[in-house]
Amino acid sequence: MFSQYKYWKPFVGPFDPCKPIRVKSYNTPPQLYMNFQPPGLQQFTPHEALMSGTLWPQLYSPYPDPHKGGKPHG
Repeated sequence: MFSQYKYWKPFVGPFDPCKPIRVKSYNTPPQLYMNFQPPGLQQFTPHEALMSGTLWPQLYSPYPDPHKGGKPHG
């Protein structure tokens, strides 16, 4: 299984004037990991699809990053 969230540790200089951010992250969309849309994918109900922004659960990407304690939409 892949993670949609990627993390890295930026360089923190000894003379940086601001409080350093030790770990940064970014989100990669799930369609990057799917070569093509196979037939017969599971589908959300119409209400769930409207709340999630996609008809297919495999293409759903929560926002914000759930690993940072944010509450994902949906």
